[in-house]
Amino acid sequence: MDTMRDRFIATASQLLGEEPRLAVVLADISADGFAPARRAHPDRVINVGIREQLLIGAGAGMALTGMRPIVHTFASFLVERPFEQVKLDFGHQGVGGILVSAGGSYDWPAGGFTHMAPGDVALLDTLDDWTVHVPGHPDEAEALLREAVDGDDRVYVRLSLQANREARPVGGAGFSVVREGRGGTVVAVGPMLDNVLAATEGLDVSVLYATTVRPFDTAGLRRAVGAGPGADVVLVEPYLADTSTARANEALAELPHRVLGLGVGRAELRRYGRMDEHLAAHGLDPQGLRERITGFLRA
Repeated sequence: MDTMRDRFIATASQLLGEEPRLAVVLADISADGFAPARRAHPDRVINVGIREQLLIGAGAGMALTGMRPIVHTFASFLVERPFEQVKLDFGHQGVGGILVSAGGSYDWPAGGFTHMAPGDVALLDTLDDWTVHVPGHPDEAEALLREAVDGDDRVYVRLSLQANREARPVGGAGFSVVREGRGGTVVAVGPMLDNVLAATEGLDVSVLYATTVRPFDTAGLRRAVGAGPGADVVLVEPYLADTSTARANEALAELPHRVLGLGVGRAELRRYGRMDEHLAAHGLDPQGLRERITGFLRA
């Protein structure tokens, strides 16, 4: 299976030939992959070099002229480093664009904390009117990118090397029901689904799958918990723990409920290791998830 980043490069390169207002803006990352597209469309595939503030400013400037920019680099350099430009050049100026990240929370552990961005979605949450997609499979990444290209809004597509074994239908902003149960509701975001399904095997819980986390599917969560006297909800996100806890609490404000937010911890892990070791260290592997989910539901 190709990676989400591989699929993004192939899909965006194809779309450049189909959508004359589309442009791709790079900051060296993935430049080799886009080399054929740059030769075919030299005026619409722009590499600004390692200048992330310029990356965002150039993309927003293109949007001001009516173009639809796809702006791409590692998440830490796309959201965190040029955050002021994201806030002002896109948000304050009221223009749309597509930010597509790679790297995720710890996709390249050997790169160290400079190349990790577990807080990217939480940081974007401080801004208004961003759609956030977190695909769990390359097929989903392609579908969500194609959907984003058709619009004019502000979209963040968060790609990862971690992926589920099978793709699921995506589209719209709603959570999909993967498994139904009566003992609680677990929301698995993007590449967390396989681990959540393994962790909840044999448990009487509902499992929802989310590839679009902003806007948050308030109605879908309410439907899933039902009309009982209370609700127990577990959110499993591949980025900073508790990023969506407030959204879930707002969705269930009129119902007695408890919410457990699972994700990447705030403490920096300074022995970088491998991705699977990071998953285990943050309790996001199947064993760690089962222990925390069952402990919460039994409390």
